[in-house]
Order: sequence, then structure tokens, then C-alpha cells
Amino acid sequence: MIRIRMLGTLLALAIGGGVCAQSALVAPEAHHDDGSAIPVDRPSSAASDTLLPAGSADAAARLAASPRHREWVMIPAGGTDSVGAWVIYPERRTRAPVVVVVHEIFGLSTWVKGVGDQLAAQGFIAIIPDLLTGVRKNVSPDSISVDSAIALIGTLKAEDVQRRLIAVAEYGMRLPAAIPRYGIVGFCWGGAVSFAHAAMSPSVKASVVYYGTSPDSTIVGNVHAPVLGLYGAKDARVDVTVPKADSVLRGLHRTFDHFMFAGAGHGFLRDQAGQDGANLAAVQQAWPKTIAWFQLYLEK
Repeated sequence: MIRIRMLGTLLALAIGGGVCAQSALVAPEAHHDDGSAIPVDRPSSAASDTLLPAGSADAAARLAASPRHREWVMIPAGGTDSVGAWVIYPERRTRAPVVVVVHEIFGLSTWVKGVGDQLAAQGFIAIIPDLLTGVRKNVSPDSISVDSAIALIGTLKAEDVQRRLIAVAEYGMRLPAAIPRYGIVGFCWGGAVSFAHAAMSPSVKASVVYYGTSPDSTIVGNVHAPVLGLYGAKDARVDVTVPKADSVLRGLHRTFDHFMFAGAGHGFLRDQAGQDGANLAAVQQAWPKTIAWFQLYLEK
């Protein structure tokens, strides 16, 4: 078992990421942090675009139509602990790298399973742990209320979350169909967790952060894996944590590429219909970057 670096309290930062809120208003294009525009073509909807994950409105139908094999497993996570997870396999002739998908503060939803299915569609073994395993009691992941999920997330200990994620990654890398390399991606609360994971797991090869807060100064200097940050420009609560992390990581010569998508709000990958088209424009740029990041660091 990989040993966890016990590095302070991640969870307070992650919960500072809060509920995936939705704002209003628009901007026509995304931009790099230096202000240069990122050109993009915009179809009216991502629902039928098979190279993008579905938004919340279309996730159930897309998942139901998926041809990919998925299975529910229970993974030992140290001592008497275990964590439930969905494993979704790609259709490919060769072994595949693993991507661990960290759900939002809402828990393991149909939408995040759809994100995992999209990763599998594009060549990765996706593993989506239910980090509320053991605390949801008899409520299924898809039927837990938003308020209950948020309250239960608040009871989790940072070190337990990271220990479970490492156990899930190790399980994935031992699968016969897997390459023994893994990355991690997370959203909202899960985005903050996936950023911190780049500091806490010595084996992770790449991290992608969707609108999650950056680690504080007690953790950020330990980030070693390349991190890709993807943010809505109308998400100041999260965005204000990016410059300091960028400064620290640049000073340490670590890789932290990050993009602010103009007009997009928090939770843009889920809420693709929001912000008068700006959220969808962000998705059309952010998701290809995600796939390219994992291909770069996991396939080689």
C-alpha cells in the first residue's frame, strides 16, 4: 500500500469549494491567463456530441445508451474500511491507463457516472469511487438529497478521503486490462480533492482540476504531479485561490497549466446550458484539454 503523506486539513479547503453554484451573464470567448483569446466553434448543444460528456439534463439517457461495460466493486481501503466504486472499461485492443474520477460535493450522481463513461469512450479505464460509502446508511448514491450529501461530505476527514483514493487507484492499476499508471480528475469539491491528491499520492501521474479550490500553503509545495486547472471566469470564490498556487508551483518548477473560460460559471461541465452559452463554450475547450492531458502523461 502506498503511504499517504499526512499533510494537514484538505477538507476544510475542499468544502470551501462549496456547492456548485450557477451565476448569470455571458462573454463570447475564453482566454488564457495572459489575456489571449482561445477561439472556439460552438454548436447549440453538446447532447449529441460524442466527444464531450453530457450535461446534467442528458447524462441519464447517454449513460443508458452506452455500450461500455461497467461494474460495481467494493475495494478494501485499509483496516476494516472499504469503498464502493463504479469501474467503466473502454473498448480497445490494448491495455488502458486508469483515471480516478472524484465526484462533486453532491456525491456519486448519474451525471458523474456519465463523465466516467465519456473517459472510457476516449480510451481510459474510469473508476468512480463513492466517497460516501459507509456514511450514507441505506440511501443509494443516486437518491441522496443535495442537502444530505453536502452535510455528509462535511463529516469526511481529509486523510480518509486520500487513503481511499489511493486504494482505488491501486486497485485500478492491478486490473488485468490496465496499464499501471493513473491520473485523477475532480469537480467542485472533488476538484479541490484532486488538486491535493497531486501532493498526497507519490504515484499519481497527472491531475485535472475542474473549478476546485487550490491547496493552501501547507500542502501546495508538495504537489509533484502535473496539474491542469480549468475554471469559470465568473467563479471568483475559487479563482482567487489560483494565483498563489501558480506562484508557488512556478517557483518550484512544477507544472500547473490553468485556463479561465470567460463568462462561464462554477460547475460549467454539469450545467452546460447555463450562462447564455458561455458554459457550453467552456466545455468545448476544457474537455479536449482534459483528454490531451491524460494522453500526454498516462499513455507514454
